Amino acid sequence: MYELRDYQREAVDAAARFFSSGSKKNGLIVLPTGSGKSLVIANIALRLNAPVLIFQPSKEILEQNYEKLCSYGVLTDVGIFSASFNRKQVSTITFATIGSVKNCKDFFRRFRYAIIDECHYVNAEAGMYKDFIETVGCKVLGLTATPYRLYSNRFYGSMLRFITRTNPRIFNEMLYCVQVGTLLSRGYLANMNYYQLNVVDTSRLKVNSTGADYTDASVRNHYREIKFNDTLENIVQRLLVAGRTSILVFTRFIEEAEYVARALGGRAAVVSSNTPKQQREAILKAFKAKKINVVANVGVLTTGFDFPELATVVLARPTMSLALYYQMVGRAIRPYEGKTSWIVDLCGNYKRFGRVEDLQVRETRPGIYAVFSGYKQLTNVYFRK
Repeated sequence: MYELRDYQREAVDAAARFFSSGSKKNGLIVLPTGSGKSLVIANIALRLNAPVLIFQPSKEILEQNYEKLCSYGVLTDVGIFSASFNRKQVSTITFATIGSVKNCKDFFRRFRYAIIDECHYVNAEAGMYKDFIETVGCKVLGLTATPYRLYSNRFYGSMLRFITRTNPRIFNEMLYCVQVGTLLSRGYLANMNYYQLNVVDTSRLKVNSTGADYTDASVRNHYREIKFNDTLENIVQRLLVAGRTSILVFTRFIEEAEYVARALGGRAAVVSSNTPKQQREAILKAFKAKKINVVANVGVLTTGFDFPELATVVLARPTMSLALYYQMVGRAIRPYEGKTSWIVDLCGNYKRFGRVEDLQVRETRPGIYAVFSGYKQLTNVYFRK
């Protein structure tokens, strides 16, 4: 059994009040990476004492949340409905992925409640979640650390919209929020040191047609001009000499990941979306056991990768995405005894977004929320005109 922290209890209480209320609106809870969201979800499900469907965006997060609930000793009437597990169980508490239930909606018509983890993935305009919610008619609670989605306009550019401020919207009201800085000040998250190295000049990069991020072509060209692969390998080598024994590198392309792995020999490995599942699991197991010191990953390990000892993250890819920046830095934010994390940024991301612990969700008007970094508003403002 686990004893919930005060903010976790407050989140569970807010969810219980929401589900028992007569409101037909859907609710949102914002909890930072490392705050124990899986514990909160488990306790909400137990408090409801009614059929509840719990959605996760991936097999890894589903397994993590399912095991957390089972650790309470609740082994009956809890099931998994997911093709990835080769299991299709409909229980009082059912963990599922949306892709597995999209064609089985009739199985869940008796479910009055649904919880969506990582709910920023939900597209309010169209998609599997929207179709399921409208068909089943259940009351929905969303949880996320990054409560915004990217929207683009051909005339004005792009913006991150807080998910209770989209039109149309799935989530109507904020139920509860705790700030990253609050948890850090109370010792619930790791201390973070940021190191900004001026390697990539983002002014030399071109923005894509949506205004949301940089083009692949401009990034590749700039990398060649500055011999980025050599610089990245040199920095990783220096980090190893400095005693950083577990280093997670985020790269834009497979080429620089493989370059680093070749240079380091048996001390490093590459993980990408093309890495077979068993091979990826073996690499991450070796990484956690410190049999290898560096994992260079391309487009993966931004969510669902739980390694509390990890204390060094290298940002070797430029991005205009706040969510991606937060998720990359968040891999090192989980606390561990004696740990101070290093965030080594080569690509101007820190300059754009600042410290993750300075990000705040603020109520700008009654019921209207936005994300700020210090005085700078990051959501609900256009990137460029």
